[in-house]
Amino acid sequence: MAKQALSPDVATLIDEAGRADAAGQRDVARSRYETALSLLRGGDGAAASSIIRRIARSYLDEGHLETALDCLAGALAMAEAWDSSEDIAHAVNAIGNAHLMRGDFDTAEPMYARALALAVNVEDRQLEAMIAQNLGVIASVRGDLTAALDYYRSSLAIYRKESLHRQIGHTLNNMGLVYTQMESFDDARAAYEEAVVHCRAAGDVPHRLLALNSSVSLLIAQGEIDRAATVAGTILIEARDAGDQRALGETFKNLGVICRSKGDTVAAERHLQAAYANALRREDLLLAAETAREQAELFETMTKNRETLQALSLSHRLFTRLRAQRNLSDLQRRVARLEDRFYLVVARWARDIESKDAYTRGHCERVSEYACALARDVGLDEITMFWFGIGAVLHDVGKIAVPSEILNKPGRLTPEERTIMEQHAAAGSELLSSIDFPWDVLPMVRNHHEKWDGSGYPDRLAGEDIALSARIVCVADVFDALTTDRPYRRGFTREEALMMMEAERGTRFDPDLLSRFERLIRATRLYHLPAQMPAIAIAS
Repeated sequence: MAKQALSPDVATLIDEAGRADAAGQRDVARSRYETALSLLRGGDGAAASSIIRRIARSYLDEGHLETALDCLAGALAMAEAWDSSEDIAHAVNAIGNAHLMRGDFDTAEPMYARALALAVNVEDRQLEAMIAQNLGVIASVRGDLTAALDYYRSSLAIYRKESLHRQIGHTLNNMGLVYTQMESFDDARAAYEEAVVHCRAAGDVPHRLLALNSSVSLLIAQGEIDRAATVAGTILIEARDAGDQRALGETFKNLGVICRSKGDTVAAERHLQAAYANALRREDLLLAAETAREQAELFETMTKNRETLQALSLSHRLFTRLRAQRNLSDLQRRVARLEDRFYLVVARWARDIESKDAYTRGHCERVSEYACALARDVGLDEITMFWFGIGAVLHDVGKIAVPSEILNKPGRLTPEERTIMEQHAAAGSELLSSIDFPWDVLPMVRNHHEKWDGSGYPDRLAGEDIALSARIVCVADVFDALTTDRPYRRGFTREEALMMMEAERGTRFDPDLLSRFERLIRATRLYHLPAQMPAIAIAS
């Protein structure tokens, strides 16, 4: 269906709205767009779809993704009713952009594929360039930098031919980001500088600030911290004046890194927290992941091990959702560095436990193996598993404080001796309390003898008041104790041990965990096998 010419009043309003949008005055822009919508005639369905898409884009720029998606659903329905393939393609591309900003690439990609097919069919070269640019963003985040550059170059060629300054600036900024990752710093600097020129020519304040923020990241990467601080300070003032939340988020992140580099950890923590909060408000998954990574590095310099691990784990989860392989590799190296700090501590404690108690040689390793298998079945992630394994290995560390004659007594303990033995759980927790473990291993040490019905020790906790980690170790610890030979009895068989444990379902053991453990033992033959914690090697 042929499109009708817009009335002069509507055309003027759309032009005014476009200039306000480019200047970052999004409330003004939306007001003009909405007025233009109210003046459209009945046959202006395609124009209405276009205006609603522009309104949606302003919401996207502010991070109001649900509102934007609602607008885009309306724009798409209107375009389909009007049977305008070009407007359908633009609406579908914009919906893809909303999912892209949210980090949902698996939803965005098929949207782009549909939009691209329509764009090719109607010979809309500019839209083809836009879609290629969006696909370049996905390739870049996922670490395929060569493919990303190919996408961006194809977009740039079309934009240059049409002298589209705004689009040229946006594409050059994206190319600069790729060059920075490739450490082609001269190419990155040239791309950012040209991006700023084109954005200024287009009156595009938001993307000019974005390019300037990218140049700050480059200065940081090259060690030009003072210059980076000067530029970032200027951006912060302008972004606040413009109310540009995306620019503010990126600026806060850069300022956090700058302050960290200068040793101002208080300011660094404040800026990075502001950046992370900004990213969450706008559902900007990539900024959230990058900021969490920077927070981890800050906490590491402050020797805040627990906060470091928490930030690393958060960043790892976010980058995993984005399938950002380059970032994930970097995070794995940082996690490994943190793990290495605790390797010698854990190995020493475990060696001391077993050297004092002749009857528990190998017990720590086996309990750790059983407990880790059960923890994985429950759903603990792999980063957490290392620290869980440490806690499992150290669960009996308090036995160091128990006299050797009680630990190695060949017969059953007297009530008085039993009381002394039971003190090892609290003693172990006290021994480890001064060590800043990144993950909370203390409940595993203190509470692995608590019982589901509340009759255990030392705190008489019950049910889910007992930490999940302690409940898991309880199951593993009892199973290994039952299946191990002692001077006063032989070790029970696997089936005998499981039958005895079944009798205490709901009294000693968490019923769900016991069911899981029984299934694992029977299905995997996980029974008196060598420990499978690759990062922990216990010297005997």
